[in-house]
Amino acid sequence: MSTMEVEQNGINAVPEGERRGRPRDLFWPWAGSNLSLFGVAFGVYIVGLQLGVVPAIITGAVGYVLSFLLVGLVAVGGARSGVPTMTLGRAPFGYHGNKLPTLFSYISNVGWEIVLVTLAAQSGAEILGRVAPGIPETTTTAICFVVAAVVVIAVGVYGHAMIMVVQRYLTYVFVVLTVVYMVLMAPNLGVSLETTAGPGGWVGGVIFAMTLLGLGWVNCGADYSRYLPATSSPRSVTLWTTLGGALPPMVLLVFGVLLAGGDPKLAEEAGANPVAALAAALPTWFLLPYLLTAIGGFLAGAIMDIYSSGLSMLALGVPIRRHYAVLIDGLLMVLGGYYLLFVSTSFLATFQAFLAIVGVVMAAWAAIFLVDMWRLRAGGRGYDERLLRAGAPALNWAGLLSLVVASIVGLGLITSADPNIANVVGFLMSAELEGGTFGSANIGVVIALVLAGILYFALSAVPRLRTHVRS
Repeated sequence: MSTMEVEQNGINAVPEGERRGRPRDLFWPWAGSNLSLFGVAFGVYIVGLQLGVVPAIITGAVGYVLSFLLVGLVAVGGARSGVPTMTLGRAPFGYHGNKLPTLFSYISNVGWEIVLVTLAAQSGAEILGRVAPGIPETTTTAICFVVAAVVVIAVGVYGHAMIMVVQRYLTYVFVVLTVVYMVLMAPNLGVSLETTAGPGGWVGGVIFAMTLLGLGWVNCGADYSRYLPATSSPRSVTLWTTLGGALPPMVLLVFGVLLAGGDPKLAEEAGANPVAALAAALPTWFLLPYLLTAIGGFLAGAIMDIYSSGLSMLALGVPIRRHYAVLIDGLLMVLGGYYLLFVSTSFLATFQAFLAIVGVVMAAWAAIFLVDMWRLRAGGRGYDERLLRAGAPALNWAGLLSLVVASIVGLGLITSADPNIANVVGFLMSAELEGGTFGSANIGVVIALVLAGILYFALSAVPRLRTHVRS
């Protein structure tokens, strides 16, 4: 398939004749989508758990690798089957049962499209305000918003081949500009941080890093590996996905930690608004390249989200072509972005808190998906096509019960800064736990992941629960 041709495959298995490439090609889409300057703020957040430079770097790196290892394992299912992620979920949940986690996946993807495009527009406006201070902020925001939305929708419509090429070249550009940026900011770095957290703080750092990165991508892992030949090495698919997703943001993580050690005031400002704060110390000549780095990082993530959200819409059973699904998602992205930028003054924080709830459900989904794949689809058995298409068994109670129970427990063990959402989460924690490292790390996401896997492993051994209910 040519890069300039609109992808015609939807959630069907990609025909063997169209499958191409090598596992190492997976490095580029995941690297590009995770080189956002928010990676610097992530380092600041982990330091906020009272970890010094070395502990913060170690725990952050371990969390990044572990979380993207899950994405890499999910990607193996795409290479084996040629089918996107949320369609594969029909195997452990049933054709109709899978619509519950697929709806959460769709909301998550569309939500992050809106957030990332909004951040790209805000970032562009803030930087252009320094370059051309005479232009009204509303005008610069609108210009950046239109450009960002058009780029994301266009690349998403063209589909897989275009995404693989665009993300590769975006990664090249981001790496060069990020290195220049880090050299310019080197005088602000330092190592003067003291570790006051105990062992619980180290564990909290790992868990927090997992929730910041890979756990937000598990529902997309197979979407970008399904065009690989079915004979692709599972180890290589896992390895290159993990390296692409974890290594580039790890560099930004280290930079953020060292920034907190050298300039605590700037680090605090970067934690709240990384793009504006990190631009303040830059010379004027580098502002435009910095603008490309800031906006491009957000758009690379949004491109991945809009492609996957279109596939999730199809997996919900909406009878529409893939590129039309992307256009609908693009319209939702534009409407949501317009509301956040020009109407709302507080919705963003509430919406991001809601996405944390979605993260718990998707973590539980990932565990069930992986247990199902490695226990029931390994050893050459693969995915039975009859479990994935319309008319397949409707429900798999083992998967659904595991998802619901693990999600409820996980929601009871996370916290939210939004007072309204805080009333419906954290119900399994005492006030002391909520106010400590346990609460701030949102450990419920990881507990949901582990519990769902254990429950599904046990329940799928019960023949009555493993049997799919016909529609």
